[in-house]
Amino acid sequence: MSSFQQQFAQALLAGTELATQPGFAVYRNTVAQGCIDALEANFPTVLRLVGGEWFRSAAGGFARSHPPQDGRLLLYGDDAFPAFLQALPTTADLPWLAGIARLDALWRASHAAADAPVLDAGELAGLSPEALGAQVLQPHPAARWLWFDELPVAGIWSRNRDGSDADFAWQGDGVLLTRPEGDVRWRPLSHAGCAFLDACAHGSTLGDAAQHCLDLDARINLAALLQQLLQAGAFTRS
Repeated sequence: MSSFQQQFAQALLAGTELATQPGFAVYRNTVAQGCIDALEANFPTVLRLVGGEWFRSAAGGFARSHPPQDGRLLLYGDDAFPAFLQALPTTADLPWLAGIARLDALWRASHAAADAPVLDAGELAGLSPEALGAQVLQPHPAARWLWFDELPVAGIWSRNRDGSDADFAWQGDGVLLTRPEGDVRWRPLSHAGCAFLDACAHGSTLGDAAQHCLDLDARINLAALLQQLLQAGAFTRS
C-alpha cells in the first residue's frame, strides 16, 4: 500500500482532523464497517464464543489502531488480531481467546495455501531403514499445526468451530490442519507430533526429527505418529 493510501486509511479509521471534514464521516464509517465485517468473517470461532456485540466493539478498536495494509481483507487481522485480543483488559478471564483467534487464522491460511501433491505412505514403504531415516519430509503447503502448553485451546476451538459436543480434557493440547481434497480438516496432535513437524519444516531428516520427538516424549509411538501424519496429508513430495 502506498504512503498516501496508508495515510488515507488511517484518517478514515482514526479521529484525525481530516476525518472531521464534511462528508468524510460517510467514508470513514463505511471503511470501519468493512473492517469489522471482515474480522467477523475471518474469526468466526471468536465471534461465536464472545457474541456479536462484544466482538464488534473489540473489532472496532482493532480497526482504529490497525488499519488494513492490504486490500485483500481475507487476510485482515491474521498477524495482529490475536495479540490485540490478548492485550485487552476485558479478556483477562478468557486466557484461551487469543489462541482461538490464532487457530481461526491458521484455518484460513490452510484454506488459501497453494496446491501440491500429497506424499503417499506407499512411496516410503520400499525404503530401507537407513534410507528412510535419511529422508527429508516436507510439510504440505496447506499443513498447519500448533501446540498450546497449558490450556485446551485446540479442543475449545474444534468444539465451537464445527458445533460438535466432543469432550476434551482441561490441559494443554495441539491440533493439525490439512486440506485433503480441497477441504480444510483438523485433528488432535500431540506435543511430540507438533515437534516432529517443526523439525521437518526446518529441514531435518526423518531420523533427526524422530530423535527430536523421543527427546520430548520417550513413550511416543513413532510408527503410529508417522502413519497418522501421512494419512492426514501432512506432507508433500519433495
